[in-house]
Amino acid sequence: MTALRPERDSSGAPYDANDAYGEDDAFEAAVDHLEDPLTDPLPGQHPSPWFRSGSAEPARQTPREPQEQEWYDPEGYDRDWHGHQPQQSQQAPEPTYEELYGAYAPEQPTPVRDDETVGLRTADTRRIAEPEPTEGRAARRKAAKKGGTRPPAPRPDGAPLSRVEARRAERARRPSPGAVISRGLGEVFITVGVLMLLFVTYQLWWTNIRAQQQADGAAHDLQESWAQGKGKPGSFEPGQGFALLHIPRLDVVVPVAEGIDKQKVLDRGMVGHYNEGATKTAMPEAKKGNFAVAGHRNTHGEPFRYINRLEPGDPIVVETQDTYFVYKMASILPQTAPSNTSVIGPVPPGSGFTKPGRYITLTTCTPEFTSKYRMIVWGKMVEERPRDKGKPSALVN
Repeated sequence: MTALRPERDSSGAPYDANDAYGEDDAFEAAVDHLEDPLTDPLPGQHPSPWFRSGSAEPARQTPREPQEQEWYDPEGYDRDWHGHQPQQSQQAPEPTYEELYGAYAPEQPTPVRDDETVGLRTADTRRIAEPEPTEGRAARRKAAKKGGTRPPAPRPDGAPLSRVEARRAERARRPSPGAVISRGLGEVFITVGVLMLLFVTYQLWWTNIRAQQQADGAAHDLQESWAQGKGKPGSFEPGQGFALLHIPRLDVVVPVAEGIDKQKVLDRGMVGHYNEGATKTAMPEAKKGNFAVAGHRNTHGEPFRYINRLEPGDPIVVETQDTYFVYKMASILPQTAPSNTSVIGPVPPGSGFTKPGRYITLTTCTPEFTSKYRMIVWGKMVEERPRDKGKPSALVN
């Protein structure tokens, strides 16, 4: 027998739920009071929008308007359910690596270092720490024509350069050929300047010290030979000392040697006697003649540097083994040509002497530190005094 469907009874009439409960809306009220743990509603709410507690009006008779979707509000839920205001949550700081692991923290792996790359990156990072000013297109073209390369721009995050960038920056740092040539020329000029300074120091300072030592030694040897009875007047070999020249006004005492050789006599701080060829002159003991000598005005002892300060009447004394020959300064010729040998003749023109006599002539170079001209000083003998009678008054006063 087939079961009858709930909508119909055995008589064939339609099934009405309200008729079974005897009252209108009794069926909806019974359903509304059912408790379903799976659909347990929140306080004051119902899981189904079609059912409202205490409502006598069927939902199907009054259609509901669509409601807006409500936001899930945990704070409102907490307030409605628990009845208190929520506290503002503060997010705790994240724990550090050491706080999490403590003493059991595993050792972090050490990255492998490439010394060459690290050195290049470190050096080039320091070089380009300050960014260069931005150049325009014209400047870049000019640099390209000169063959130069621009170094890579520094990274904004300050990270070191890669190997390629470091090498590129190193090549850009290298000077151009023009800069290398200019540096080389500058070094050459500096070297030449230093050598010239050393040469000038040698000429103006060291040669004087060395020549003064040699002249003092020659004067000492000459006096010792005189004390021992050696060195009788007569002919002397070139470079051999035979007398001492005194110029009291200039505080000069210098040995007189035979000849005017530069290396053997003059550069050793001594005064040389003209004794060769057409320039041969008389000795001091000659009854008539001109005793002519030459000496340096600058460097190598410079014994005649200040003879231009001599004035007429100043004494000039030549001391030999047996005699003092005293001269008085007569005149001076400030400048003449080196080829003018007449200034050392028996009667020098321009000296003021008119006839042969016993004269002395001092010659030196002029202007100072050059040998372009010659300065001449003449003197006339006024006294011949033997050594056994003591020094003349010109050396005593």
